[in-house]
Order: sequence, then structure tokens, then C-alpha cells
Amino acid sequence: MSQNTKRTAAIIPARMASTRFPGKVLANLGGKPIIQWVWEQAKQTKADEILVATDSPEVVECVKSFGGNACMTRPDHPSGSDRVWEAASKLECDTIINIQGDEPFVSPSVIDELIDLMNAPDGPDMATVIVPEPREKIADNPNCVKVVIGSDGTALYFSRAPIPFLRTGGKDTTMYRHWGIYAYTRSALERFVSLPEGKLEQCEKLEQLRALENGMQIKTVITRKESIGIDTPDDLNEAEEWLKNRKNP
Repeated sequence: MSQNTKRTAAIIPARMASTRFPGKVLANLGGKPIIQWVWEQAKQTKADEILVATDSPEVVECVKSFGGNACMTRPDHPSGSDRVWEAASKLECDTIINIQGDEPFVSPSVIDELIDLMNAPDGPDMATVIVPEPREKIADNPNCVKVVIGSDGTALYFSRAPIPFLRTGGKDTTMYRHWGIYAYTRSALERFVSLPEGKLEQCEKLEQLRALENGMQIKTVITRKESIGIDTPDDLNEAEEWLKNRKNP
């Protein structure tokens, strides 16, 4: 449990109707459903309360079967943030952590860094996680979201394009991959979901740009820890291989 006077809720949005991998949160990984892996990682953090927010009775039953807490939310939410807010609005919490339901190996220590950042006396309204990566690994992959930050760690822009662009003769700098774990104050998340979809958001299909377009600051936590997001059946196979290698070094 967090020793801070601020109360933190970790909420895991788990939608069944994934476009590329329907029902993925219930897919078996190493003998357990993916959502159970996420829950067990979240249980190791400083969060005071953990809740799975879903549109599926099947997910609720699954979560209850392994001793977790889950709630039903509306099926028509346009984003995970909206689903998280519906669940969070019914809880007593000051800080909200949005942990993706398809990140089975999410690091508890990274989530704790976000909680500490948010609950500090001068904590920000929003925060997220970024990972330094070699330019040649991520620059040309539009599915890998890049972010540029200011000297104080505040996000300046998120893009599917290779930012910052390295011009011929230019001096290269660190490129960061965005890892989509978000933290919000209660008031910031309430404001965020009330805002209309922004022009940049519509262009890049990145909802975090809605916050930047409306003057909301997003602080970043830099980590070198790795995770495997399960977006496709191929990702699930990769996660299975990762597990086997971890058990048999």
C-alpha cells in the first residue's frame, strides 16, 4: 500500500473486441490468461486499489476466478481513457494509473515510479513512460510511437514519424519510444475525456496529442525495462518464447 496521503487507483482497461486480436485479454499465456498476468504485476505496485474495467461479462468472470476485482463499463467508449474514467469516477482516488490490459510483463517498478512522480508535492497533471531506443530500430516503424521531450522531461510531441528527424550533417540525439502507460490526477483525466478529439489526434491517431493540443503537460519517466504488448497472435507467440527463455536460460 502507498504510504502517501494521496490514494492511487490502478485501472486496467480490457476490451474484448480488439481489431487485430479479438478476445486477446483472455488468451492463454504460459498457462494463465493475459489479463491475469497484468493483474498480478499491478498487485506488486504501491497502488491502493486495482480494478479491471471491461465491456465483457466473460472478462469479469475470469478476473473474479483468480481473485481480482473487475467492473462492467459501457461498450461504446471511443478509447481506453474513457473506459478508465468511467471506472475511476466511482472510486475514491486522487491519482489514476492506466495500465494496458495487453501488457503481461509490465514492470511494477516502472508503475511505482509513475506513482511517486504523481504523488510528489509538485506532481504533474499527467505522466507517461518512454524508452530510449536505437534510431535504426524504431525510426521507420509507424506502429512504434516516438516522443521528443524537453530538458525537464516534459513531452513536446508524439508521432508515428521518425522524430527528431536526423538531417544530413546533423548531430543525432536520443530517440524515445512511447510506452503507453499513463498516470493522471483525477481532475486531469476528467478534463481530458471531456475534450473533443483534436486535429493532431485525428491526423496521427494518437489520443495523447489531444492533451498537448489543449495545453496539458505530460511528464515522462524514462526506463530501459522491456515489455511485450500483445497486439496480434504473433506477439503472443513472441511472449511465449520469451517466457520459455526466461525459465530455461
